[in-house]
Amino acid sequence: MALNYIWIAFFLLAFVVALVKLVFLGDTAVFPEIINSTFASSKTAFEISLGLTGVLSLWLGIMKIGEKGGVIQLFARLLSPLFSKLFPEIPKGHPVTGSIFMNLAANMLGLDNAATPLGLKAMEGLQELNPRKDTASNPMIMFLVLNTSGLTLIPISIMVYRAQMGAAQPTDVFVPILLATFFSTMAGIIAVSLYQRINLLNRTILLFLGGTSLLIAGIIWLFLQLSREQIDLYSTTFANVFLFLVIIGFIVSGMRKRINVYDAFVEGAKEGFSTAVRIIPYLVAILVSIGVFRASGAMDFLIQGIAGVVRSCGIDDQFVGALPTALMKPLSGSGARGLMVDAMSTYGADSFVGRLACIFQGSTDTTFYILAVYFGSVSVTRTRHALSCGLIADFTGILAAIFIGYLFFN
Repeated sequence: MALNYIWIAFFLLAFVVALVKLVFLGDTAVFPEIINSTFASSKTAFEISLGLTGVLSLWLGIMKIGEKGGVIQLFARLLSPLFSKLFPEIPKGHPVTGSIFMNLAANMLGLDNAATPLGLKAMEGLQELNPRKDTASNPMIMFLVLNTSGLTLIPISIMVYRAQMGAAQPTDVFVPILLATFFSTMAGIIAVSLYQRINLLNRTILLFLGGTSLLIAGIIWLFLQLSREQIDLYSTTFANVFLFLVIIGFIVSGMRKRINVYDAFVEGAKEGFSTAVRIIPYLVAILVSIGVFRASGAMDFLIQGIAGVVRSCGIDDQFVGALPTALMKPLSGSGARGLMVDAMSTYGADSFVGRLACIFQGSTDTTFYILAVYFGSVSVTRTRHALSCGLIADFTGILAAIFIGYLFFN
């Protein structure tokens, strides 16, 4: 229901703002811009779905090989001690835990094209365990919040954009992004655990969180020892080697099980088209509402209002210039990316605002997009506390990004 109210609010606020601009400011172009944005956003939603079809077919085919080859079951057994605590309603050793792991691993390495189909596969598995098919289950919500918190170890695309915009040190935001996204993810886990009464003081969870913290600290230390060129080379190489190793590992597992690998791939790939078609209405709904909100100028008024409040409190408002990226990220990944590039172009790639926009871009993920696509793929309409927990993670990521940005670059 929360998503329903927010969707309606986007349109109503857009109409009010546009009406004010027309009547009091004489802006006769605002309503044509809004209508044009509905057509453009609808087209974009279809193009995204169409573009996902090939990727979905590829990765659902690979996942089917892994499923029949026993790899997914292996991951499920290895992760059973941890996932039985974070996802207590998933039976121990269930194959869906392997799919969840593969999705989270792809996200952490910044492999967006691989992460989405792997996530959709995981959602299908979670839906099979869901007793109320129209309502999000507890495991679904924990899984989605882990996605929306955007835990990323290697933000490859952001570093590439910084290099293209002429940053003297494109990788200088690597450590700040890693820290900000870590806080966002921890906030998401804690929020969901409080809602679902999951005991985070359990030994297994504490060991996992402690181990993860040590891993992130080790990665930070390692990359601080490397030059810019070495960071670019190692991060890109590692991510792509990992991705191809997954493909090879799944194929080899299928050969060991003596299954017909090609037929298994085709069987899984067939699911890609139907999944891509199912998510079109949900993508159209969310992207059109976001497009209308932006085209009306409501987003600009929101930013200006925040800047005024910040200044009136006597707080340094330097960070406000990067806020459009932060506020757009939960709504649209491509929109936030465009605003990040715009911030670097306007203020400079090595300016405080330019760097902070990059940290915002990497600290969280596209909450509304993920909820619309993932829930839409399994026809879940009642999202319960998924949105509120996702937004808590987003808000924490934004606050952490601001604090870390000032710590590193101001």
